[in-house]
Amino acid sequence: MKINAIDLFAGCGGLSDGFERSGFYNLIAAIEWEKAPCENLKKRLETKWDVMDAEKRVIRFDMQRTDELFNGWENDDEYGSSVGLDELIKESGKLDVIIGGPPCQAYSIAGRVRDEHGMKNDYRNYLFESYLKVVDRYKPKAFIFENVPGMLSAKPGDTSIVDLIRKGFKNIGYKILDNLKDAIIDFTDYGVPQNRKRVIILGLLEEVYGARCDDKLHQFYKGVLPKYKAHKKCTVRDAIGDLPGLFPLGHDETYDGKRISHSLPKPFVENHIARWQSQRDIGIFKLLEEDIESGRNKYISTQALKKLYTEKTGRVSNVHKYHVLRWDEPSNLIPAHLYKDGLRHIHPDSKQARTITVREAARLQTFPDDYIFYGSNVELYKMIGNAVPPLFAECLAKALKDLLF
Repeated sequence: MKINAIDLFAGCGGLSDGFERSGFYNLIAAIEWEKAPCENLKKRLETKWDVMDAEKRVIRFDMQRTDELFNGWENDDEYGSSVGLDELIKESGKLDVIIGGPPCQAYSIAGRVRDEHGMKNDYRNYLFESYLKVVDRYKPKAFIFENVPGMLSAKPGDTSIVDLIRKGFKNIGYKILDNLKDAIIDFTDYGVPQNRKRVIILGLLEEVYGARCDDKLHQFYKGVLPKYKAHKKCTVRDAIGDLPGLFPLGHDETYDGKRISHSLPKPFVENHIARWQSQRDIGIFKLLEEDIESGRNKYISTQALKKLYTEKTGRVSNVHKYHVLRWDEPSNLIPAHLYKDGLRHIHPDSKQARTITVREAARLQTFPDDYIFYGSNVELYKMIGNAVPPLFAECLAKALKDLLF
């Protein structure tokens, strides 16, 4: 008997894919409001997991419109029609688990630094309220709420987000860990080749677990989940070192209607096409890559990188724009922001002199090569950066099953 789950703020399905890979779960529904991630998730469920009614299960809708989400809607100009969550859950008999996490940009420290108001006016601060409403309506035995560590210090109003979340879940009958610093998980411990930490909040329904809630919560974080840690850290080389090289052409060509500056992969690998790079940037990348390869390390300090940026572009930046991945370390964080330029994700090989491809970003996020992504580069880098790494999601799914089922 499989465990029934729904995925909220599902994106292109990093969490869903890991839960499917575990073999223990049945995804009743996945909710996401952006079109490109929805289309990719539907294709993935159909082609990989043989979900023949993925068109019905993947619901593209605004989570803030919870009444319609529950009851269904018809002929919406943006979102079409759906029978709604109530009907899908009724068809499956019961709901055991809710997984997901609201968009993290409003809670991230980087986002608060970039925004002149520190994200205090960002509507995304309160999307957790929609998550709460869904949990409250269906009362699953447990939920998993994923977000950035920055949420622990986020305070858009007079009350911290953590206090609002804790109070909200308590009011609907759920217990979460008292000290959420203990819920910060370093994904490199679970084989993810990328420095990525996230808050993973497990909530338990007190009506079901009663006085055992606290013990079970501590058991989950201290014993059950750590059981799935990897034996060693995974590096950039482990993740992308076997992909075919993409080398500067010295001129521009056209492939699939788009301008390219680098060769195509041989043998061909889906989503492994280099972004177009200007000759100036190719020169900068080569300089930075050779600096590390040679051991000179002239350009590894923040000040040196900022100075180089000004020399090459004539512009001034408060943060250093360039970062070369290191072969023998995990990569830096793969963010949604990667869709803008990729300058902080420069490939380590000086012969290639480029930023990372969509496939390389996907591998650093532990998406398997049989997950083929469809859409523009902007859409793909963004959805991959927003995703939960499927490898960690699989560990999480197994640990949750071990603890509760």
